[in-house]
Amino acid sequence: MTRREALRNLGLLTAGVLAFSPSVMARATKTQDKKAVDKNTPSPVGALALPAVPVATLSNGVKLPRLGLGTFLQPDNDVCKASCLAALKAGYRHIDTAHAYNDEEGVGRAIKESGIPREEICLVSKLWVSDYGADGHTLKAIDEMLARLQTDYVDVLYVHQPVGEVLAAWKEMEQAYKQGKVKALGISNFDYPDPECDAIFDEIVKNSEIKPHIMQVECHPYAQRLDVKKKIAPYNLQLECWYPLGGKWSNGVILKDEVINKIASARGKSAAQIILRWHLQEGHSAIPGSTNPAHIQENINIFDFELTDDEMAQIRAINKEQRLYTATYQQTKGFANGPRM
Repeated sequence: MTRREALRNLGLLTAGVLAFSPSVMARATKTQDKKAVDKNTPSPVGALALPAVPVATLSNGVKLPRLGLGTFLQPDNDVCKASCLAALKAGYRHIDTAHAYNDEEGVGRAIKESGIPREEICLVSKLWVSDYGADGHTLKAIDEMLARLQTDYVDVLYVHQPVGEVLAAWKEMEQAYKQGKVKALGISNFDYPDPECDAIFDEIVKNSEIKPHIMQVECHPYAQRLDVKKKIAPYNLQLECWYPLGGKWSNGVILKDEVINKIASARGKSAAQIILRWHLQEGHSAIPGSTNPAHIQENINIFDFELTDDEMAQIRAINKEQRLYTATYQQTKGFANGPRM
């Protein structure tokens, strides 16, 4: 079974929500992404005037633009390359990928072809469960990742799921960090309401030699994750949000929300722009995904206005803590039992 098939299969267990991995932030409307990027799109040189994307300074000093492009479910490496090139041209300087997405090669090719200096781009990826292990297994997986991305380092490296040999993987990630192959370390999906997951979280954030700098979870106006924010506050972890707009299979439920659309109408903005602006003003990092250049551009055109305190309060008030990804920790653990991929 491929990683992509595994991701899809777990999602099918979860109340009709197909998506499993946490980085695609594709807009969930009937029209979003129907028009994929042409695979023959010429490579842009880079944006002439970059948007004023706010930057988070992680606890170790690494800079992270708080708006990025997520690449989960890009159809193939060619489309992924074109999507990333469109994003880089629009002014994005943060790209989020993963081994499990099977599109790291497309990301690497886009960065090479963009002409933008590597040090100006925050490149983020994730190790899959099959990459976890001791005795050099994870270190080898990191080297293979860097080869796919055509780079000497990644700016942020996550463990994708808190299952399997994750603690062994973390120790080897620490080695890669010391070697300069990784600039910051992150934990993804460490928010399952399960004692075993809590214990792994505690072990890494409290007892690791190099503690995590960032945590990635599902977060949007219907699941504002107030409990998660409270949990990570003592550890100075930046919160990064997957599904910031609700996710591709949410049927656009958040984008259709009455409160959000009333604000959008008054502002002359789209619902997606209002939601992403809310994320940034809450201090989140958000990584919406798309293959459509128009939507990629729209998502970054959010720096010519600010939401008022009243508008922020209205959006906070629609919080239901209603997650759209509903797999249990025990279901997720099943992926640790398969063969290495």
